[in-house]
Amino acid sequence: MRALVYHGPDHISWDTAPDPEMEEATDVIVRVDATTVCGSDLHILHGDLPEVKPGTVLGHEAVGKVLEVGRDVHGLRPGHQVIVSSVSSCGRCQACRDTMCGQCRGGGGWILGNQINGTQAEFVRVPFADHSTHRRPSAIPLDDGLLLAEVLPTAYEVGVRNGHVGPGDTVVVVGAGPVGLATVAVARLYSPRRIIVTDLSEARLEAAALVGADAAEVPGRMIAELSEGPGADVAIEASGEPDGFVLCTRAVRAGGHIANIGTHGRPATLHLEFLWRKNVTISTGQVDTSSTPWLLELLRFGRLPVSQLVTHTFGLDRMERAYEVFSQGATSGALKVVLHRE
Repeated sequence: MRALVYHGPDHISWDTAPDPEMEEATDVIVRVDATTVCGSDLHILHGDLPEVKPGTVLGHEAVGKVLEVGRDVHGLRPGHQVIVSSVSSCGRCQACRDTMCGQCRGGGGWILGNQINGTQAEFVRVPFADHSTHRRPSAIPLDDGLLLAEVLPTAYEVGVRNGHVGPGDTVVVVGAGPVGLATVAVARLYSPRRIIVTDLSEARLEAAALVGADAAEVPGRMIAELSEGPGADVAIEASGEPDGFVLCTRAVRAGGHIANIGTHGRPATLHLEFLWRKNVTISTGQVDTSSTPWLLELLRFGRLPVSQLVTHTFGLDRMERAYEVFSQGATSGALKVVLHRE
């Protein structure tokens, strides 16, 4: 098969790689019909995750067709259309039983494209398939289904739920990339008073308005007014930048919540010299994807206007170009870059 292979920091290539084979009775083999590039993949590419070994096929989000099923897989058959979750769940350990699948201690967690070969390929082996895939209804297009592999569950679980967004809240989202914009769409379900988005890219600020932000600006007047005034009830850090985290700490009100979504490759400063008295709760987290079935139903009934998050599509063989476009999202206007089997 052909696959996107990591060769070390800042070196990837679209190569010929061995076809995946069944290794455990709980595995399935999936033909990848669509996959995508994630911000976490860029962190791997730039050497921020040294545990990822050269030779690894990258990628952890996909939709596709089941080709082969292990003898201990009970909910899938060859031919089923599935969403491959970014997080693999053994379904047995205490973390998985507590729906904290991102913390799986039974061999799962974020392993695709990290510890084992991932989804940026023509085929992928999916471990713990009964707990790590979801059937894709025919009414859900490929691209929308792909957003359920990681982007939408991350926005809900790590941003909206961890941030305790509620009716009447003022919510600030720092970073208008795919996850930040998905956070806006999901947060609107909870009837906040207003959602303010800040980013350095004018194109992404325009996209924020399309998914439901009440205001969008480069960091400036509105954030300063919140900092000097009542503050935001919830500040959600979705940029992955140290300055973005600091901005959240300045915008949040006393007694408010900061929910960190962004993947940080560099240290961020925690200014306890002015935070110590604010009674602020700060949450971090790895997505669990336990919310995917609920989000799938919302998507199926048109409650999540997120189709516009997919801005660029390529064939699988243009994977290197997709990385280039996605990495320059602030200027290219790229949000979610999707690659389709042709």
